[in-house]
Amino acid sequence: MRTRVRGWRWRRNPLRRRADAVEAWTVLVVAVLLLVGAPLAGAAAAWWAYDGARAVAAEQRAERHRVRAEVVGRAGDTLPTVQAGGRDPYRATVRWSEPGAGERTAVARVPGGTREGERLDVWFDSRGRSVAAPLDGSAIWQHTVTVGVCATAVVVAVVLLAHSAVRRVALGRRLAEWERAWARTEPVWSQRQT
Repeated sequence: MRTRVRGWRWRRNPLRRRADAVEAWTVLVVAVLLLVGAPLAGAAAAWWAYDGARAVAAEQRAERHRVRAEVVGRAGDTLPTVQAGGRDPYRATVRWSEPGAGERTAVARVPGGTREGERLDVWFDSRGRSVAAPLDGSAIWQHTVTVGVCATAVVVAVVLLAHSAVRRVALGRRLAEWERAWARTEPVWSQRQT
């Protein structure tokens, strides 16, 4: 039967070694870092990522514009792939009208399964190249949460690795202290002469 005495490493007693006290303080520091430090680091990283993603989204909204266009044909040899039932985006020729510029035609990315004659929204940058839609609110939040969770996980991993290293060093020192104490005690205990 095993008896466990809680807090024995904190109490003053003749069996407590310095390595025990270091390990006890390390456990306390690790607990605080895991319960307070890691979430704070994750929140700070998420806040930074949120600000960055909002700035990128605002920049994309300022640079990109949406037009309502009609698909008039496929562009070159780009056909929808077989993967996902042909639902991957592909390039197609689209036509739309702009006030003052007349009718325009360009190659743009369209969703898989789009047929000729369908009308859809396509996005172009300031140079007239087909681009993806600007980041929306859900993409910004997805990026924010991902960065926050990853930052928290990295802090947790670093803290646990550091704790493991401290425990390993403490164990080595504890064993060395036991060896020195046994070297002093064993001759007296066994009544052996050195």
